[in-house]
Amino acid sequence: MSYILLQLSIPPTLRFKMISVLNLRKQFSNVTAVDDVSFKAQRGKIFGLLGPNGAGKTTTIRLLLNILSPDDGQITFDGFAFSSALQNKIGYLPEERGLYRKSKLLNTIIYFATLKGLSESEAKKKAKEWLARFELLNYAERRIQELSKGNQQKVQFICSLLHNPEYVILDEPFSGLDPVNQLLMREIFLEQRKAGKVVIFSTHIMEHAEKLCDELILINKGKIVLDGTVSEAKKRFGKNAIYIEFDGDGSFLSSMNNVAKCQLFQNYAELELNNNESPSEFLRTIVAQLNVTKFETKEPSLYSIFLELVGNDSTEFIPKQSELGMTSNGRVVQK
Repeated sequence: MSYILLQLSIPPTLRFKMISVLNLRKQFSNVTAVDDVSFKAQRGKIFGLLGPNGAGKTTTIRLLLNILSPDDGQITFDGFAFSSALQNKIGYLPEERGLYRKSKLLNTIIYFATLKGLSESEAKKKAKEWLARFELLNYAERRIQELSKGNQQKVQFICSLLHNPEYVILDEPFSGLDPVNQLLMREIFLEQRKAGKVVIFSTHIMEHAEKLCDELILINKGKIVLDGTVSEAKKRFGKNAIYIEFDGDGSFLSSMNNVAKCQLFQNYAELELNNNESPSEFLRTIVAQLNVTKFETKEPSLYSIFLELVGNDSTEFIPKQSELGMTSNGRVVQK
């Protein structure tokens, strides 16, 4: 399958405001890092690339950005293959640090913004606004190497958004951030979605995905093992989980035939019913023997789904820097 995709060969339904990925494949040495991955990330939605370390998330992002070339598959932006015309429309946050350590913070942001087409005066004005929002304005004249890892991450995030890109692609954006700044980052994600951007981010932290993603894929060993919305994933992997509070002796709950799992505590229990068991029927059965004060069904968390699908079955593969499109100092090389 050819990577170069002519505009005329794309169905009209795929030519509307999205990044479309079809049957993407990339191999390093004898390891397939991305294996037949397909998805669509639409404008006005947040799309998550989830998976354990070494699953293929970063490689997928570098393929999207043409930093790496796929061995097979198709990638299109609004129906067109990647081209130099897209450069200023993309905001990219790499996973690794890519800042000039001896450069001053404000100068760094202005420099990257001018590379994306902003004038120096416009870049300076916007940079100060962003720095104020991230409480970094007092650090404007400090050198990058003097900043903490978390503050360096915030600077890179600002650099990825300052030019108001149409496509926002962020690799592990929450890395190194404290809870306060993670909350601010989530707020900005939602603003980007409201503005109609295509937002793609990778993470191995399920809490962020659960709170932000409109749609997602979970990758393990280069393959998609789950796709869809968060609610679809929870319905698919729901285990008839029940939480009950009660007065009296609830020890009999663990020995009931229709209970698959039971964690029993002093006056409450967390249960998993057999697949075909109705929660309402179960409640009717136990109220004859127990004074139930609270009864509720529970959705599985994305974290529990992640563990069920991946668990310990993940192997971290680290390609050589030259294979990743990186120099020896860790900077990404654009083709």
